[in-house]
Amino acid sequence: MPIRMKLSQSLITEELAIFERRFREAVKSQVPMLDRITSFIVKRKGKQIRPMFVLLTARLAGGITDSTYRAASLVELLHTATLVHDDVVDESMERRGFFSTYALWKAKVSVLIGDYLLAKGLLLSLDNSDFRILQLLSEAVRRMSEGELLQIEKSRTLNLDESIYFEIISNKTASLLASSCAAGAYSAACNEEHASLLRDFGEKVGIAFQIKDDLFDYGSEDVGKPTGNDIKEKKLTLPLIYTLNQADKTTRRRIIHIIKNEGRNPDSIREVINTVVAAGGIRYATDKMNQYRDEALAVLYRFPESDTRNALEELVRFTTDRKY
Repeated sequence: MPIRMKLSQSLITEELAIFERRFREAVKSQVPMLDRITSFIVKRKGKQIRPMFVLLTARLAGGITDSTYRAASLVELLHTATLVHDDVVDESMERRGFFSTYALWKAKVSVLIGDYLLAKGLLLSLDNSDFRILQLLSEAVRRMSEGELLQIEKSRTLNLDESIYFEIISNKTASLLASSCAAGAYSAACNEEHASLLRDFGEKVGIAFQIKDDLFDYGSEDVGKPTGNDIKEKKLTLPLIYTLNQADKTTRRRIIHIIKNEGRNPDSIREVINTVVAAGGIRYATDKMNQYRDEALAVLYRFPESDTRNALEELVRFTTDRKY
């Protein structure tokens, strides 16, 4: 666990252990093949940022309950299902430095596994009458799908509108973190005001998180994907959109030509990266990321100071300071 998440982890060590036990229980089935695959997925889980936000927002809004643990499990089930499906869509052979489910079991099994995880999440909530929490997180799944489809549509035309970019990342990335925070808050005391406030907090953190991911594409740090990967995939990131909107016609045409036709050429990718850096695209995106981080903290500071609030602030700062 990175040092920047030390307080967050130490404050909810026992709760995270309970969550992990309940999550493993939630994915179990009567089919040996399913259990082998879900066991493979669970062992390679990521940093568990979203369940941590669920647990900490519940703590902030009144206290962790049984409903909180179910909300955290639902979030992780939905998130994992979307990752499994994403690897099929992207034909990705790796996930977090390991073979992806798609690489090992191919498309048909991967799609069914994603569907299974989604169904398990829905049933976990329905069987326990967590209807409001299910509603909050189903809204995120809808928005994630819309964001993904909007990105596919706009990448074909290389749409350079910054407002479209923010609509995409708000739906595709920030919506799940926003709903995670809302669900955590609601699970504590069924308080809609707290749920709405922390939903707004989570949305801003999620946008900052995605801009940080955009910035990784232009750095040399080892972040689990090749530098320039977003350029190769014709994804319009914030540093690139800013650069294209600031560039003269000749430079803009050259960059668009590379993205459309030379995305696999390392020298051409390097040319785009150098142009973005020179144009101030990195600086602009960093300033935007910090703006959303500070707006998220302003929402958080509406709650009284406590260890829990400090832990959430630490998590927010981790999302923008992380090295991977």
